Amino acid sequence: MGDHNRPVTGYPAAPPNPNVFSAAAQPPPATAYPYTAPPPYFNNNNNHPYHNYPNPYASQRNTLLRRAIAIIVASTIITGTILFILWLLISPRIPEFQIDSLTMSNLNLSNSLITANWDLHFTAKNPNKKMTLYYDEIAAAIFYDSLSIADTTVPPFFMDKGNETAQKISFVASGAYVEKWAFDGMNKEKAQSGSIGFNVRMVARVGFKAGAWRARRRYLRVYCGVLSVGVGANKSSGNLLGGPRQCRVGL
Repeated sequence: MGDHNRPVTGYPAAPPNPNVFSAAAQPPPATAYPYTAPPPYFNNNNNHPYHNYPNPYASQRNTLLRRAIAIIVASTIITGTILFILWLLISPRIPEFQIDSLTMSNLNLSNSLITANWDLHFTAKNPNKKMTLYYDEIAAAIFYDSLSIADTTVPPFFMDKGNETAQKISFVASGAYVEKWAFDGMNKEKAQSGSIGFNVRMVARVGFKAGAWRARRRYLRVYCGVLSVGVGANKSSGNLLGGPRQCRVGL
């Protein structure tokens, strides 16, 4: 019969408690669990295909801009070509001016002052067979050498194709001061040659029109020089010497 005081053996040991960690099972201190690293191509990699993918909106803007520039350039070239062809077909020519007569009266030179009246008659000619001309804002002045003595304005006028028109301009100087070199020069010419040389300058805004086509207005400059007026030593009036004179005209 067995000994009841002897401990019983052979029974299975009690199962371990799953909520209790043994010292051997615990991780060492200061040990971190690693996380999965992101793919290397997301770390500021500009060579990745995502970064190099073209922006469709930027591409559309560039295309529209190139098309707009091409349209503007083509329109400018076409318009310029059409205007150039019209210009060649019409063959515009600069108007012609001629001084017909110049009369001076009431001349008085004293103490660097001049008093005189001038009546100028000129003819303007339109040499264009396909264009009409419109003149406005016409300013005219009479000079001794480069010194302006008197100035005035001329009423606007119209010239038909291949037409001529006669115009009159009157200048008045009443005790106008002239510089010493000009005063002495006029007196010297009057005493030595019995004449005084003047010149006339005009500036007019002129428009060219051919049918429905109208060019923008241009400024026309007219210079009529060497207009010698015969006046004796003791005379106060005189007329243009040498007959009509052609004027230089330019735009």
